[in-house]
Amino acid sequence: MASLKDMRNRIASVKATRKITKAMQMVAAAKLRRAQEAATAARPYAERMASVLGSLASKVADKNGASPLLVGTGKDQVHLLIVMTAERGLCGGFNSNIAKLARADANRLIATGKTVKILTVGRKGADNLKRDLGRNIVERKDFQGVRQLTFAHAEGLANRVLEMFEAGEFDVATLYFSEFKSVIAQKPTGLQLIPATVAETAGEGKGAGAVHEYEPSEEEVLGFLLSRNISTQIFRGLLENSASFYGAQMTAMDNATRNAGDMINKLTIKYNRQRQANITKELIEIISGAEAV
Repeated sequence: MASLKDMRNRIASVKATRKITKAMQMVAAAKLRRAQEAATAARPYAERMASVLGSLASKVADKNGASPLLVGTGKDQVHLLIVMTAERGLCGGFNSNIAKLARADANRLIATGKTVKILTVGRKGADNLKRDLGRNIVERKDFQGVRQLTFAHAEGLANRVLEMFEAGEFDVATLYFSEFKSVIAQKPTGLQLIPATVAETAGEGKGAGAVHEYEPSEEEVLGFLLSRNISTQIFRGLLENSASFYGAQMTAMDNATRNAGDMINKLTIKYNRQRQANITKELIEIISGAEAV
């Protein structure tokens, strides 16, 4: 049985841990609002981009001459999985849920004879996947130390993906991130980037007889927007991940704070009982000694 001193030290240690988790919860709550606003503001732009792409794709007459970013390379042998996670932990199952989805898809593709390459964005993604799929990780990209993610970060990552595609290193690219639903709900999502998945009926004019003219040409505008769409979707994924991370961290730290409080209560009760038992034992010894005299 632990001594009273050991129990006092343990109670003090749990109280110190509770202070840390409470502080982390408050910091995550403060950062969540800004991250949530950024993620919410990016959604209409990304959705409108998909709508415009769908409208243009439906008007391109020659599908054979369309950009490979739209129609693909004609093969689906080599798949690039872009797995986006956080740089830090202490956020419940946020990182592991994204890695779990990417791992399941990777194993499914490998089982069908496909070649899988993984590009991780965020330190925790590589840590989660390196044991099972370490040989498939071809590149790691970390944003550790970056206080605020901007479109320039997404554009740099998109340019790297395009370089790999133009070099023929893969046929299909899929982006994995966590879509922010609420503070307690984040949904791991897989989004195919190359070839682009667009609804051909989207983006059509609702007004009767609406006609759109594109300059220089629909094909050239579509080619530019397809490249731009990759940066846009990656940036959206980064923002969604940021909001999801702070939401998950706030929930995890709130649960940890509550659990620490419960543990402190249980340890305090146990400490008081043992202390009372020691006092009672000493009184009995004193009384027994006095009666013996």
